[in-house]
Amino acid sequence: MRLVVFDVDGTLVNSQHEITEAMNLGLRGAGLPEMDSAAILSIVGLSLPIAVAHLLPEASPVLHERVVTGYRDAFIASRARGVVPPLYPGALDCLDALSAQEDVLLGIATGKPMRGLMAVLEAHGLARRFFTRQTADGHPSKPHPAMLESALFDAGLEAWQAVMVGDTTFDMEMARAAGVTGFGVDWGYHPSAELHGAGAALVAPDYPTLTQALLDWVPKETTT
Repeated sequence: MRLVVFDVDGTLVNSQHEITEAMNLGLRGAGLPEMDSAAILSIVGLSLPIAVAHLLPEASPVLHERVVTGYRDAFIASRARGVVPPLYPGALDCLDALSAQEDVLLGIATGKPMRGLMAVLEAHGLARRFFTRQTADGHPSKPHPAMLESALFDAGLEAWQAVMVGDTTFDMEMARAAGVTGFGVDWGYHPSAELHGAGAALVAPDYPTLTQALLDWVPKETTT
């Protein structure tokens, strides 16, 4: 058996507009200046309180909490308006191809809370695709390996039988910390060179390339 675990934002869905808008609404609500999209997208993948602390290292915990609350409120309002971040081209075909394999289980590891994750999956009809769903609600932030360790436990598999697919160095560092193979994608929020530097076994330029790499990937048991 093989376990393929996907990140969400920047990997499965293109949510950069919603993330940037929500963060700047949170910043404005806390009386702080807006930030450019590059700065905001650089922290995507971290759990929200950790991400805000990275963006505002000199700010007080009270300001951090105001920004976090404003961000969450903005995202809830966005969902209420029916805003759904689109899947990247080829993402659904990739999931279809992997789901057709009898020896493949699919999983999610994301810095989103479970409510936010399920809203995205349900909007795209994907809620039943993933055997295991790990979110920020019950785990330390990436790159801590807890999400992948829980996914492996759910699947009853060892680290060498799993691959983590993500667009950030946090994903690749989490994979490395868990002893899992990391596959990067270059259509997300961190540059390819940084993904390689963080330990990615490969960085796919598009979904067809990623799909074939995942279908061809043969787990190799590690020995100590």
